[in-house]
Amino acid sequence: MALVFDVNETLLDLNALTPHFERVFGTSDARATWFNLLIRSSMVVTILNQYRNFSELGSLALEATAQHYGVTLSDESRTAVFDALRHLPAYPDVPPALAKLKAAGFRMATLTNSTPQALEVQLTNAGIADFFEMRLSVDAVRRFKPSGEVYRLAVDSLGEPPEKLWMVAAHDWDIAGAQQAGFKTAFVARQVFSSLAQPPDIVGRDMHEVAEKLLQM
Repeated sequence: MALVFDVNETLLDLNALTPHFERVFGTSDARATWFNLLIRSSMVVTILNQYRNFSELGSLALEATAQHYGVTLSDESRTAVFDALRHLPAYPDVPPALAKLKAAGFRMATLTNSTPQALEVQLTNAGIADFFEMRLSVDAVRRFKPSGEVYRLAVDSLGEPPEKLWMVAAHDWDIAGAQQAGFKTAFVARQVFSSLAQPPDIVGRDMHEVAEKLLQM
C-alpha cells in the first residue's frame, strides 16, 4: 500500500501568501482569486490539449489578477509573490503526521501540478522532502489534475495497482480524479467537499486525523 499526497493546500499552507497579496493588491481576497484562476486555467489547458507548465500559468494568473484589481505589478512585487510561494510552510499537523505514517511502513509519494523544480524547492524549504520516496509532477504527462493520465503516472511510477494506492488531498476535484482512476481516497477537510464527487473513504479535519484513520485501516 502506498500513499500519494497532493502538495499545495494539502501539505503546504497557501495562507502564508495572503500578506503579500494584501500588500500588492490591497485586499486579502486577491490570493484566492489568483489561485482559483490558476487551477481553472490548468483544467482549461488540459481540456484543450494546450499544456503550459504550472509556473507559467501562475505568472499568467498573476497578471490577470492584477488587471482584475486594477493594479500595475512591479518586478519587485512579482518576485516577492513567487519567492513566498517557494517558501510555503507545511501546516503544523503535517510533519508529525507524515512521521507517524513513515514509521508505520507506508510508502509515500507526492503528486502535484507544480513543476519538478518548484516541487523540490518547496518540499525542501518546508522541511518535509525526506518523507517521500518519490516526488511526482504532472510535467511528466503534460496534463493537469484531475486528468486520468496524472493518476496513471503514480500507478506506473510506484508499481502498485490503483486499488493499493491512497490519494490524500484537500481538493475535491483531486479526490474525484483519483476515485475515477481506482484509488482509495482520504480527504483533508481544509475546505468544503463538493457533493458532485463521491464520498472519500476517509475524511479528517487535518492531516493528523487522516493519519490516525489510515493507521487504523
